[in-house]
Amino acid sequence: MWTSTLIISALAAIAAALAYLRNPQLCAEGLRNGGTVLAQAAPRMVPAFILAGMIQVLLPRDFISKWVGSESGFMGILIGTAAGAMTPGGPYTHFPIVASLYGAGADVAPLVAYLTSWSVLGINRIITWEVPILGPRIALIRIVASVLLPFIAGGLAKLLMRLPSL
Repeated sequence: MWTSTLIISALAAIAAALAYLRNPQLCAEGLRNGGTVLAQAAPRMVPAFILAGMIQVLLPRDFISKWVGSESGFMGILIGTAAGAMTPGGPYTHFPIVASLYGAGADVAPLVAYLTSWSVLGINRIITWEVPILGPRIALIRIVASVLLPFIAGGLAKLLMRLPSL
């Protein structure tokens, strides 16, 4: 966690320095743009982090371990897939929740299945965007073609976690 924070901080500092050297006004504009993104994201992120914290205190560790822990097997991947497909929201919502579940004892395989399902089978997105824009036939073909992806990703994650180098 700290390594990624250090890397992104160093990249931000380098980008700011380059912008300042090119033109100090560019640096100021970049900082304003970043502040705008933060102001737009914060209303989504704050409740997501609160929800992530509440998940950790409301769902007992043994409950999480039983249903999506390392011994949950295919059932954990199935639960992750179903939850990912049903949960609305964007990355500001999902990644804090996944991090919270991981910290509370969830296994990587169900979490990978969750994120994969959310990104390819999100029911909210299918109803709101895909069917109205692409039509039911294309949406159905895409869904059928994609439905196994969360299971494959979860299974591969389970196998990859067994490798000693990862």
